[in-house]
Amino acid sequence: MTALPLKGASVLVLSALILTGIQSVNASDHDHEHDHDHTHNDHDHDHDHDHDHDHDHDHDHDHDHDSDIYSGYFDDDQVKDRALSDWEGDWQSVYPYLQDGTLDEVFAHKADNGDKTAEEYKAYYDTGYQTDVERIVIDGSSVTFFENGEERTGEYQYDGYEILTYQAGNRGVRFIFELEEASDDLPQYIQFSDHSIYPTDAHHYHLYWGDNREALLEEVTHWPTYYPSTLSGEEIVEEMVAH
Repeated sequence: MTALPLKGASVLVLSALILTGIQSVNASDHDHEHDHDHTHNDHDHDHDHDHDHDHDHDHDHDHDHDSDIYSGYFDDDQVKDRALSDWEGDWQSVYPYLQDGTLDEVFAHKADNGDKTAEEYKAYYDTGYQTDVERIVIDGSSVTFFENGEERTGEYQYDGYEILTYQAGNRGVRFIFELEEASDDLPQYIQFSDHSIYPTDAHHYHLYWGDNREALLEEVTHWPTYYPSTLSGEEIVEEMVAH
């Protein structure tokens, strides 16, 4: 599989169901393993400030609640709009670390606890992580893509969210942003998935991009993944293995 270019990614077309004003998508051809299998819980606990942390049972409840959301089990009314500032920062693709062997320790760890060999996990993530966009910088409404030594910057505005339903029964949310002025060099849409469903700062994310909003929602096998550029490969491995 070749890396998807920044412009004109090829995806399948989606037939969407409109349910209570939110689109729910059945991506039935994929078990969406990466949403279960990813190795860092993005869910920020700042929203727990309304709870009484002096009571252990409240803390346990909050932890279980967060874990359920991370695993893709939540109610529609729990999902809230998010601003691009949730993903603000300087981000690096993890794909180079897969290519140079840095992530081999992660795949070996997965093999010890999963149903695939380390080689099978590496092949699976090779498809998922593959991209030529090695870095992304988000500042305000500005998104800059770094690809093959070139930089492309566009202004993006919020275009709502979509709830996806997977074959396994769990769900996910894509938060979508649209390019303000059409360009031949930039994707018309970018869609974030980070296992969170309401405003919180992301610690890593999966990004989907292309010109067809609906078709992008059906893309579930190729999910370029980004961690803060301040982290070394070894620190990313520690994050992944620890979670």
